[in-house]
Amino acid sequence: MTPIDIRLREWRADDAPVVLSAFETPDLRRQSPFPVITLKDAMGWITSWTGVGHAFAVTVGGGTVVGNVAVAGIDAHDNGWVSYWVLPAHRGFGIATVATRELARWAFGERGLFRLELGHRTDNPASCRVATKAGFLAEGIERGKLRHEGVRHDVERHARLATD
Repeated sequence: MTPIDIRLREWRADDAPVVLSAFETPDLRRQSPFPVITLKDAMGWITSWTGVGHAFAVTVGGGTVVGNVAVAGIDAHDNGWVSYWVLPAHRGFGIATVATRELARWAFGERGLFRLELGHRTDNPASCRVATKAGFLAEGIERGKLRHEGVRHDVERHARLATD
């Protein structure tokens, strides 16, 4: 698959099966703030963005949803925290990179943010490539920041400014 037409749009109720499918994968399961194991949970994930950030369904081709990009944690200094994921079958085609660039364009232009930050586990080189290719510069390592299943993980922080 070659992503020709990658677009962002608001999440809709009928996208819940895609969200449920996404969070059935082990690597994405731990990224949800709560378990997503039913369609009701998936709907809850979609509606949980209201008032806390902006999440966009990433679509390809004729509108098939293949991922998510979001900015949350927006503070009084016009900073925001970026996250992204792509369904396993659609990884490796540059979708996350293009979607994250588009999210940054939106966040700086439409939302008026100045600084976007993101972090990835240091043992996740694919996420690092997305961040770097989307114009986010590495700023340092946060040692032992995350804990999954009793194991501590270092996180590399990246940021992109509206002036970059």
